[in-house]
Parts: sequence; C-alpha cells; structure tokens
Amino acid sequence: MKPVRNLLLVYPAVPPNTYWSFHYTLKLAGKKSAMPPLGLVTMAAHIPGRYNLKLIDLNIEPLPDRDLEWADMVFLSGMLVQKESFHQVAVRARASGKTVVAGGPYVTGRQGKVANVDHCVLGEAENQMDVFFDDLEKGRLKSLYRSDSRPRLAGLRLPRFDLLRLDAYASMSIQYSRGCPFRCEFCDIWQLYGNRPRLKPAESILAELDCLFGLGWRGAVFMVDDNFIGNRRRVKAELLPALIRWQEEHDRPFQFFTEASINLARDRDLMSLMSQAGFNEVFIGIETPEPASLKEIGKSQNLKTDLSRSVAEIQRHGMEVMAGFIIGFDSDTEHVFDAQIDFIMENAIVKAMVGMLIALPGTILYRRLAKENRVLGEAGGNNTHLVNTNFRTRLPSAVLKAGYLRVLDTLYDSKLKNYFARCKLLLGRIGNRDKYVRKVTWDEIPTLFRSLSRQPFTRYGWNYLGFLGHTLLHCPDLFPEAVKLAVQGHHFHVITRQALRAEAASAMLDDLASRLHTIVAPAVQMALATGQSSNRALIKNVRAIKRRLRATRRQIKRLHADIHLDLNRRWQAIAKTLEELTSQLATSTGRAVS
Repeated sequence: MKPVRNLLLVYPAVPPNTYWSFHYTLKLAGKKSAMPPLGLVTMAAHIPGRYNLKLIDLNIEPLPDRDLEWADMVFLSGMLVQKESFHQVAVRARASGKTVVAGGPYVTGRQGKVANVDHCVLGEAENQMDVFFDDLEKGRLKSLYRSDSRPRLAGLRLPRFDLLRLDAYASMSIQYSRGCPFRCEFCDIWQLYGNRPRLKPAESILAELDCLFGLGWRGAVFMVDDNFIGNRRRVKAELLPALIRWQEEHDRPFQFFTEASINLARDRDLMSLMSQAGFNEVFIGIETPEPASLKEIGKSQNLKTDLSRSVAEIQRHGMEVMAGFIIGFDSDTEHVFDAQIDFIMENAIVKAMVGMLIALPGTILYRRLAKENRVLGEAGGNNTHLVNTNFRTRLPSAVLKAGYLRVLDTLYDSKLKNYFARCKLLLGRIGNRDKYVRKVTWDEIPTLFRSLSRQPFTRYGWNYLGFLGHTLLHCPDLFPEAVKLAVQGHHFHVITRQALRAEAASAMLDDLASRLHTIVAPAVQMALATGQSSNRALIKNVRAIKRRLRATRRQIKRLHADIHLDLNRRWQAIAKTLEELTSQLATSTGRAVS
C-alpha cells in the first residue's frame, strides 16, 4: 500500500441563497466568503507535522483535479446546510480512488451514516487525532472514531491560520469557549458540546490574535462561541482585561463580534468591558417576543428580562444587536406575525434572521415531534427565508406560510424603507460612540465606491442615499458603519426578493398542476373515450396552461440557480404530463394542439 503523506482538507460550499451567507454583500465588499473554516484549521493543528497539508475552501475557490491527484487522503468537514456540496466532493474523491475521512457537525449529527465516506470522526476531533494517525500508520484504521470525553480547551494547539487565503474573507474566526449553560428545546449545541462551558485561557486567545496580526490580518474577528458569556466570571476577570491591553498595545487592529444570551444586558460591567475590548456587534437568540412560546421551548433566560429594554441596553453600550427569530412554535397564534414585525422594528434590530422552526436531529424538539408522529422529513440546515418546515405545525401551513412571507416582505421591503429606518434608529441609539468608532481599513474604500456605483440605481436607491446623507448630517463619525449596514442591506434585499418570487412561481406551479390533474387530464380521457377530441373548452384549457407554463419558466429563469433547481424539476414534470396529454389528443385528432 502506498504510504499516506499528502492530506487534502476540503470545506464544502455554503449555499449562497441564505441570509447567513451574505453572498451579495461579499460581492460589493470584494470578498469571497464571510469567514474561514475554523474547524478544519483547528483540526489541522493536531495532524502530525510529517504530513503535507493543503486546504481547499469551496466557498472561495474550486477543487482542481490536480489537487485531488496530489492527495493520498481527503478530509471533509461541514454543517448540515453544506450537505449537498459535501456529498458532491465525497463522490468525486471516491471516484478518484481517494480515501475519504469526514467529521464535523453534519457527520456527527448523522452518527457517521453518510455515503461515500471511508472513515468518520464523530464529535470534537482533537482527542482522536493521535489515535487516528497511529492507527493509520499501523494499517488498522477503523471506520468510526468517537471520543467519550470532551477535550480540555486549555491544551489545544494554535489553529493553522497559515493554510488560509486571508484576503478572501470578510472576517477571521477564533474560539474562546464551547458549550452553553441553557437547554433550549430546538437547539443541538448544548447536546453536542455540553451544558458546562469549557474555556481557553486568555493567553491562548492572545496567541491566536498574535498569529493573525503577524499574518497581516486587520479588521473583523468573530468569536464563534455559541454563548460567549457562558462563564461570565472568567470572561470579565481574565479574557476581556487581557483583550483590552492587547488592543491598546497593537493600536486596536481588530473589531470583535460574537454570540451571547440576553442576560448580557443585566451586567453593565461586562458590557462596558466588551465595548472597551472592541466588540461592536453581538448575536442574540431572541426567537420570539411571545412569552408562551418562550416557555414552550425552555428559553428561560428570555423570560427573566424585558427583552426590549435589554436590547436597548446592549445597544447603548456600543454594540449592534443582530438577532435570531423563529416562527412556527406550537404556542404561536396568528398574532405572532405582527408581534415579530413590531418588536424588530421598534428595537432597531437591523439584521433580523427570521426563520421557520426546524426540527434538527438530536434535539429534544425532534424527539418530541417524532413521538407525536409529526416529523415530515430531514431538516435542510437553512432556517431563513424558506417557507416550509419539516414537521406538522399547529398553525395551518397555509396561514404560517403567508404570515411568514409577510414578515420578510415587511422587514426587507422592495425599497428597503423599513430596513433603513431600523438603521437610523440603531445609529441614534449607539451610546458608547468613542468605542464604536473604528479605524477604516484600506480595503473598505473600494467597497464604498462599489456601493456608490451600484446601490443608488436599485429600487431602494433613494432610501439608500437618504440614509447615508442622514448619517453624514447627524452622526458623521459613524459613516463607515452606515456604509457597512447599507451594503449588508443589499444582500437581505436580493435574498428576500428572490424568496418571494420563488414562492410566487411555486404557487403558480401548484395551481397549474392542480388544473392539469383535476380538469385537463379527466377531460382528455373523456374526450378520447367519446371521440370528441376537438372539444373547444378542452383545447382552450390546454392552451392557457401552455401559456402560463411559458410565463412561469421565464419567472424561474430569473431566480438564483440554487433556488430554481427544485422549481425546474417541478416545471419539467408538469410540462411532461401536459405533453403526454396533448400527444394523446393529437394522435386522436390528427393535429397538434399549439
């Protein structure tokens, strides 16, 4: 057997047609991806140095044949939302005769039951790398590796940031902790990583920042913790004071953003330290302003505070609140749609990630719904702007779908009037401006010019110009943030418009399929049975469906490729059925129905 020396690490593509991808913002910013594959570069640090490594991130570059030929083994990692790209790479690698090793959240969630993969590493891989490579070199590799213990983060090696093309990313990523002290019903994080947060020592984080700084990185750094304040005492006593000192010593080169729970708002000292350290954005899982739904899902931390006051308090400390919202809980009524819109608008939540509830494998929610025989299929991993759930909801699906689309259409309306209204309110609320203001990097200048050359000529152009003008007049020190928000708004606008058009096309296809099967097909069979194939009403219906099919085809073609794949399949099925029916008519009458 040929000795294994060359290892190819591949990160699958994230679908661009999701709010989370920021695909259209990245185009204006001249970047390829929002953030790098931190999991792979972390795992790479635990591969023995005698192996040659190469990293391909399919979000920034294709996978060339020559790299597959170079590799002795292909390592894959990714999330559920990346599963389509994941499987494409696995199939291609196997077809090239390569051994495929896979790990990460998607493979772990499937318990290693994935096709075209030879060896699976489940859970957190750091504890298993030495065992895996020892087995590899002794020729006794197992198909499944699973660690019974969670690694101590204090002993983790410095991620291999040097494997990355830094200039392709809008931000860098580092991790301080794993785990979350809360037990939300729909969430799989605390089950994967535990309820007791594990932390890196502050010196490890500073070493990672030194590495990024030495590689030339300047700008945004995402602390990818699922709850950055899971251990508030150590964050306040150890990490944040060290970050503040490091930032001051290096002339504040980084701006941090992270995820946290809403109880952040109850600790003013913590917020002040975060602001001083350079945190200017935090993602909060608000989910819903409805107390009954929060109680249903076990989101106790959100029930212990006034959500609006908490959001405002965080904003006053110089941090934008980006928030997640969910629609489709069992406790939701038809009131929930207006409640979500009102809360988001009134609380200046500019980037509101509103999604339908999805039952993820391994969650308490999934197990409950499975027990109630309500699960309809596997989750796709993308929980924004998609109008279907993977379980039977209490609210009628038509009501849920229509209400959800109305929420999106209101928050990200065609002229972005409501979006820019939230932007103005946010910038007016930011209290700690001396910390919120940051240095503008050189690569932001082209972003401004790309923005000014394109966004004024969109449907929302006047509101865009009005927002930038308002910022220059009332808070010019925040103009760089205004440009950033405007560029991000373009992404939300495009994705939302695409989603609404896709749903309109889908509804049209549903109507055409219904007419075809309930009116045309029975009429054709009757006409053939009675010899009245020239029935004018029937021919009129067939022609009308053909015209609408052509119109729908044009509509579908204007959608992003990732959106119109399923619509194309449905369109082709309807067109094929119609062709078969008209062919039967033509055979009977001797002339085609045009």
